[in-house]
Amino acid sequence: MDYIEFLNEKRITAKSSGFEVNRDRLNPLLFDYQKDIVKWALKKGKAAIWSGTGTGKTNMELEFAKQVHIETGGNTLIVAPLAVAHQTVVEGRKFNYQVNICRKQEDVKTGINITNYEMIEHFDPSKFQAIILDESSILKSFTGKYRTLLIEMFKDTPYKLSASATPSPNDYMEIGNHAEFTGIMTRTEMLSTFFVHDAGDTGKWRLKGHAQDKFWEWIATWAVVLQKPSDLGYSDEGFILPELRIHEIIVESPKDPFVLIPKIAQTLQERRQARRDSLETRVAKVAEIVNSTDEQFVVWCDLNDESKALKNAIDKSVEVRGSDKPEHKIDTAMDFVDGKVENLVSKPSIFGFGMNWQHCNKMVFTGLSDSYEQYYQAIRRIYRYGQKREVDIYIVTSEAEGAVKDNIERKEKDAENMINEMVKHTQKILTEEIHGTTKETIGYYPTEKMKLPEWLKGVA
Repeated sequence: MDYIEFLNEKRITAKSSGFEVNRDRLNPLLFDYQKDIVKWALKKGKAAIWSGTGTGKTNMELEFAKQVHIETGGNTLIVAPLAVAHQTVVEGRKFNYQVNICRKQEDVKTGINITNYEMIEHFDPSKFQAIILDESSILKSFTGKYRTLLIEMFKDTPYKLSASATPSPNDYMEIGNHAEFTGIMTRTEMLSTFFVHDAGDTGKWRLKGHAQDKFWEWIATWAVVLQKPSDLGYSDEGFILPELRIHEIIVESPKDPFVLIPKIAQTLQERRQARRDSLETRVAKVAEIVNSTDEQFVVWCDLNDESKALKNAIDKSVEVRGSDKPEHKIDTAMDFVDGKVENLVSKPSIFGFGMNWQHCNKMVFTGLSDSYEQYYQAIRRIYRYGQKREVDIYIVTSEAEGAVKDNIERKEKDAENMINEMVKHTQKILTEEIHGTTKETIGYYPTEKMKLPEWLKGVA
């Protein structure tokens, strides 16, 4: 074994276990970059697609499932958030995909099947050739039970795909969950290979200094990372977002006659109390905004009391709570798309992932939590590729809550910088793999010892 072979053996890569598919066999309605990503994922066999909202993850998932079914003759299963499953069926029809919604193994039909995360225990994993997780980052919102269940249930499934908006590059636990689910490497192995505990805090991990590039090189062997098509060398035509307008509205907090200057909440508990104290004022301001126009609105809240008050104060509104029956959640989501529901009142934890609502361009937050991801995902329900109009986002908070919006904006800037770094680190490798343009080089291996000419030997 020579030194080059030795180094290549030391490289940590995800080995391909899939099959080659002719690009012409893929759905002609897919964009070029979507076809190439699907082709790459099928060759890998086990892969992840981390792409920005509106870049067509659903269609890539469906094509992956369809091609596995064609190749193996076996059935495929997509797991998605509740209302997203029904939305996927509708989206699939536009691309001539037949998608069967099922809630248990007995409902499964030949071809592409889809269910929601809460029903996964009712299926036999041995009956499927492919498992696909839609909005896979939602697993962070589930208990460890669901994460472990999915990993264990489908550990022997031949083809796996997890799809999500670009995960936060510093959320290594999320990346580890994806790697373990797809069967690339366990989360424990990933951490021990590339990371060290940060400053003695075993709950925090940082990349080893010498492992920075190697970590992202490893990611690029099994995950596609992009925010827009040009990240992989394709045209961004049709993928330019309109203007996003953020309107911050701060309402007065209830006054204490014995306090001259209102106290600004510092702790999470104090912020929650400040939200409760200003509930009526904030709800009144949100209702004023929404009722002043006939346009559709998505109205987000975090507290049940807020939800109830908003429903009573906003004209032509429908409220969806976590305790509502699945049928009500699904019907309301679909009716909102069809225009039968004018104003939808709910929580980001219910509809904040996966919904395609770019028919609507108005949204209001009845206060903000400290979760940037929740805020980002909620906005991306309407501010996504395919949105044709300027988008207005209203954020209504009380003065006692402090600079919540500033905190979110700081996290947003940090996240954007991190995602750009993530794309930059994986861009070159992925572009070569997906386009199939890896440059071939011919190595030079001398077979004879070089001899110096006589005249050069005398030169000092």
